[in-house]
Amino acid sequence: MAGFHYFPHTDSDIRAMLDRIGVKSLDDLYADVPQDCLYKGEYDLPDAMTEQQVRDFFEGLAAKNPKLKVFAGAGAYDHYTPAVIPYITQRSEFITAYTPYQCEISQGTLRYIFEYQSMICTLTGMDVSNASMYDGPTAAAESMRMMVAQAKKRNTVLVSNTLLPQVRGVIATYAKYAGITIKEIAQENGQTSKSSLEQLIAQGDVAGAIVPSVNRFGIIENLEGMADALHADKALLTVYCDPSALAVVKTPAEWGADVAVGDGQPLGIPLCYGGPYVGFMACKQDYMRKLPGRIVGQTTDKEGRRSFVLTLQAREQHIRREKATSNICSNESLMALWVTVYLSLMGPEGLKQVNDLCYQRAHYLYDKLLATRQFEPVFKDAVFLKEFVLKSKVPVAQVQKKLADAGFFGALETEDGYVSFCVTEKRSYADIDLLVELLAISY
Repeated sequence: MAGFHYFPHTDSDIRAMLDRIGVKSLDDLYADVPQDCLYKGEYDLPDAMTEQQVRDFFEGLAAKNPKLKVFAGAGAYDHYTPAVIPYITQRSEFITAYTPYQCEISQGTLRYIFEYQSMICTLTGMDVSNASMYDGPTAAAESMRMMVAQAKKRNTVLVSNTLLPQVRGVIATYAKYAGITIKEIAQENGQTSKSSLEQLIAQGDVAGAIVPSVNRFGIIENLEGMADALHADKALLTVYCDPSALAVVKTPAEWGADVAVGDGQPLGIPLCYGGPYVGFMACKQDYMRKLPGRIVGQTTDKEGRRSFVLTLQAREQHIRREKATSNICSNESLMALWVTVYLSLMGPEGLKQVNDLCYQRAHYLYDKLLATRQFEPVFKDAVFLKEFVLKSKVPVAQVQKKLADAGFFGALETEDGYVSFCVTEKRSYADIDLLVELLAISY
């Protein structure tokens, strides 16, 4: 053991522990393992490297990743990340505590979680938010379980066809193993069909419905009357949101929703080849005790100073497993901090400006692509913010290859065979003009 300088136990420490439990060597601890299951050869490990060699090695790996300009969305959006965020999130008071069980040593962590919850409530219009979840799709699935738990004897949840496919997929997986029945709400001209919703409600056994605020076609949905139709049948409404868009579109609360969920990734979290992201979940106060995860609250210490504590933890670690709202134990704390810093820096006016830039540039690209005569519109009078779909007159794979060869990532193919584009504030008009020039040429 002498060669392992960072091991805390000396040879004499190990000898004392072995003597205490009555064995002669560390190998004796594995005496019950069949000998033919134990590997006795030398491990095929690479030679040791210097620090510089390790840096060079990983820089070489990173260089293999193509750096493309992103014109794609589908639930993950390439928004600007203020440079100060990584520095603030690395401050010691924020990163040292894993889970803030001991509030007296976790005030930094508890404070930013409290601020995160407060900001999510402001964005969604809901009364209470939990301390974040894994990602948007699992937050949507947890809202399904939450609505069924609230309804008690009802076991059917209605899911809009216009939700992102990955969200519908995770909901379906959760439903299968929870014994919940899923019925799909049809779409009409690219939006959730209210008449389809009402027909499904009339069939009975509905605990609630999940519909998007901005859907998989990029269309801003009109959810007028859906909450009333559900509430008249004593069912609940969950709205799946793009939190960045909530700065300029109607909030879930304004639509009469009971639960708001979504992914916080559009709030300045880099794409990072698919993660990590952060799910948010908020609800009306009436359903707070069905909310999975944990909630941080504000109080005062014995000297009257503002302080923060864990106030509600309906998790299987703290209560009987069968009574727990969820088996999700860890919030995506670092990403929740990231979102909190982003929202603090941007403020209401900054978020509105981001959406204004996205809107202008997305509509500019939409009009330019139609002018090439290589694309056709899909939905009549569709209202979109930063993302849209078109019909391509040439195979989508050809469009994608042409873009990728020129340094662009876009033209995602939807499950309906349409082609999807997305424009955020990071894409310049020069970028858009170059993309259009590439696609205007006949194939």
